[in-house]
Amino acid sequence: MSDLQSSDPESPRHPELEVRQSSHPELEDYAGGLIQARVGFIPLWLLVVYVLLFAWGLYYMYVYWGGLGPGRLF
Repeated sequence: MSDLQSSDPESPRHPELEVRQSSHPELEDYAGGLIQARVGFIPLWLLVVYVLLFAWGLYYMYVYWGGLGPGRLF
C-alpha cells in the first residue's frame, strides 16, 4: 500500500511545491497565487516609527514598572 502512495502523483504525502511567476517581475506567487511576496525595502518613516515605539517602551518600563499596582494593600 505504501508503494501505491509513493508512486501516485496525486498522493497527499508527496505534494509538489511550486513557485509560479506572476505578471509583475518582482512579485512571487505562493499557494496558487493566494500569497504574493516581493523583494523590497522598509520605508524610512516605518523605521522611525519602530525606533519611537521602542524608545517609548523603554521609557514606560522605566517609569511605570514595579510597585504594588492598583488595588493592592501590601
